[in-house]
Amino acid sequence: AELDPQATRNQDRPPPSGSTGAYNSFWVDRGTRTTQTSLVTDPPDGKLPALTERVRARDAAVAASRNAAPDSYENLNLYDRCITRGLPGAMIPGFYNHNYQILQTPDHIVIVVEMIHDARIIPLGGQPGHSPKVGQWLGDSRAHWDGDTLVVETVGFSAKADERAVSGPLHLVLAAGEHLRLVERFILVDAETIDYQFTVLDPTTYSAPWTASIPMTRIEGPLFEYACHEGNYGLENILRGARNEEKGQ
Repeated sequence: AELDPQATRNQDRPPPSGSTGAYNSFWVDRGTRTTQTSLVTDPPDGKLPALTERVRARDAAVAASRNAAPDSYENLNLYDRCITRGLPGAMIPGFYNHNYQILQTPDHIVIVVEMIHDARIIPLGGQPGHSPKVGQWLGDSRAHWDGDTLVVETVGFSAKADERAVSGPLHLVLAAGEHLRLVERFILVDAETIDYQFTVLDPTTYSAPWTASIPMTRIEGPLFEYACHEGNYGLENILRGARNEEKGQ
């Protein structure tokens, strides 16, 4: 609701004057096959449940801090730092590069995420989980088959992964911390299509569980490396620029 006034102002805003000569729109995948108005299928109204007071306060503080020059790399979100988009964020389409390579062995599933080169190595079957004391960026996942549906359940997230970074209508990072339980379902629709569904259960972040559905369509060709690494040139230059601004003040 707090974004509604901003959206109203931007609706009739004239385009900015001039041009930077940018050409990047050519690689934005806008999509043409799905006409659903929301990825969220539950609640039925297609809207995310309300955030808890804790998360609303944290998001407001983070948004305010981003109006100032960063003091440290820790002031930047996980996406800016090329660490991860978190879960379920890494599995949700963004601007571009939302392709996935899914590999299966007799005892593991591997999901290679193109954006920020995450690789999820998921034991298949009844293997025991890791120690709950050791939180991970992408949690501790275990997979099993329910008929033709691959079900992946993930817990054991790092508290440092408790982050939401929003740019306009897009969640660049959509993750939660140590209290998140994520249930994913990869439903084979036909030889070319998977209906990917996930359910987020985290009472410390959302007022109720929610589920989303995203179609995955097979493509030809290799999955190229998305070379985004922590400590990249962009991060270094952001901090250098901030320090230079301070010297000039």
